[in-house]
Amino acid sequence: MQAARVPDFSGQVMAVHRVERLLQEVAEALDGAAVPYAVIGGNAVAAWVATADEGAVRATKDVDILLNREDLDSAEKALASVGLKRHDVHGVTMFLPGANPNPKTGVHVVFAGERVRESSRHAAPELRNAIRSKTGFMVLDLASLLVMKLEANRRVDQLHVEDLLRVRLVNEATVAELPTDLQERLRHIRETS
Repeated sequence: MQAARVPDFSGQVMAVHRVERLLQEVAEALDGAAVPYAVIGGNAVAAWVATADEGAVRATKDVDILLNREDLDSAEKALASVGLKRHDVHGVTMFLPGANPNPKTGVHVVFAGERVRESSRHAAPELRNAIRSKTGFMVLDLASLLVMKLEANRRVDQLHVEDLLRVRLVNEATVAELPTDLQERLRHIRETS
């Protein structure tokens, strides 16, 4: 009988560390250059979930940030200092490492106060809704992050909302702040998860 093959998960572990390192470098570069930003997406959800249950944090493969459009040139200069170059890929502004410019694992930019897609009903939040996380980077407040996740409504966004619900971060006061259409979307996620 042949011995069972032991799977090698080292690549997955390295990927998690790569994203953590990238997030830290981006935050330090933007903070150092006094460029206003907020971490959004999966890393923001992870930061919030960790406040309630560190064991419930879900890994993510990239870094998403919210910037003011007028700060894009300053952000480009700051992020060049950590080896990231600006690219526009299919209408999405991102910063990618020069050595391995893979859009799947880079830094994706969303512009504050603008619609992410033409079909979006709600614009991305303003940066005044950002707060400093316990890990040191700026992150969107919970209500604004929830609006972004519900507006995007992809399966990954629904999973992130489920994560926030599972650790009981979303309460009735938070729900009351949501636009009516997004309250309905949240209700649907609660009923189907």
